[in-house]
Amino acid sequence: MKFISALDRYIFRLVLMPMLGIFLLAASLLVLDKMLRLFDFVATEGGPVGVVFKMLANMLPEYASLAIPLGLMLGILLAFRKLATSSELDVMRAVGLSYTRMLRVPYIITFVLVVCNFAIVGYLQPLARYYYEELNYELKSGALGASIKVGEFTALKDRIALRIDESQDDGRKLMGIFARLANDKGQVLSISAREGRFLALKDNPDTIIFRLEKGQIIQDQPGSPSRVLTFTRHDLPIELPAIEKFRERGGQEREYLLPELLKLGWNKDAPTAERASSQANFNYRMVEVVMMLLLPLLGVALAIPPKRSTSALGLFVSIVMVVAYHKVNQYANDVASLGRINPILGLWGPFFVFGAIILWMYWRVAYVPGGQAIGWLETASDKIVKRIKSLLRRNRRGPILPTPADQT
Repeated sequence: MKFISALDRYIFRLVLMPMLGIFLLAASLLVLDKMLRLFDFVATEGGPVGVVFKMLANMLPEYASLAIPLGLMLGILLAFRKLATSSELDVMRAVGLSYTRMLRVPYIITFVLVVCNFAIVGYLQPLARYYYEELNYELKSGALGASIKVGEFTALKDRIALRIDESQDDGRKLMGIFARLANDKGQVLSISAREGRFLALKDNPDTIIFRLEKGQIIQDQPGSPSRVLTFTRHDLPIELPAIEKFRERGGQEREYLLPELLKLGWNKDAPTAERASSQANFNYRMVEVVMMLLLPLLGVALAIPPKRSTSALGLFVSIVMVVAYHKVNQYANDVASLGRINPILGLWGPFFVFGAIILWMYWRVAYVPGGQAIGWLETASDKIVKRIKSLLRRNRRGPILPTPADQT
């Protein structure tokens, strides 16, 4: 007997397409939401547009670690829901196939995705997070080449104020220039020019030349009359601010690899706060990965609607359960990082509770004849829907008018 039969290949096709579709949809929604905020942030800081896509690329591992479990669970749920609503599941059960046997291929997919997600959260995500923070730092410090905003005053090295009325040729030609320079002796230069451009110095990368054309300089010095000079071309040297090197990786627990978290979290010589945060983050990552092993059971338990029903309530409940569990883990991680609770109790406690609920729901569907994981919720939902339809139908018909016989 073949280990992978035609039935397994059929279930594989049913699971694969919705799983990939939901994975791409969830990742795209997360990326689009972050992209809008990054564009606004980069525009405010005056950085190049290309840095937005570099920052988004470094956020993909974090989004993938969220989208992979959701896509896996919903892919399995939608596949078994299709089997149930088309009565194919009844035929499979009638010929002696158990739910455990039908979960062979979904669990093979799950084990592959567990390994992938373990590599992402344990190794790839910390590195990507560090590079994201490095880009964020360079953007704020001006290392990525902050642009001069048209129509606004831009401060350079605290003693130079610059304003540009118009920018042409992608910023290479500046029109309507006003600059104000001050030194330690109180001397102030007010410079206006028709046009200008920035020139780089190969021998001195820390200084740029601002070449101005057709303008004048007003020199003000305490105790002396003002002097006005007219020029055809004037080169103004501007020293760029010194930019400190970004810190080494490991400033935050999210930037540590799993072996590094193990080393820090159980190192008795490390500070107590650092040990607590490292242990909390390590357990948080592990519990998020191990939780994926329960998702096939949850997907099957919530995929089977009641007989003669096409209710999609299970789909809604599954999303709520997974998202709520993820938020509980995040809260427990934050609290455990502060040392207020034991990280093992705070993170693995909800996991065992969540696992017990899933195992009970799966047992109800797989081993109890006619059992439903959320049968009571399906019944209550059906009654509420029927009541709402009845009220809407009654309002559409209008009030019942009295007949002539009633009036006599």
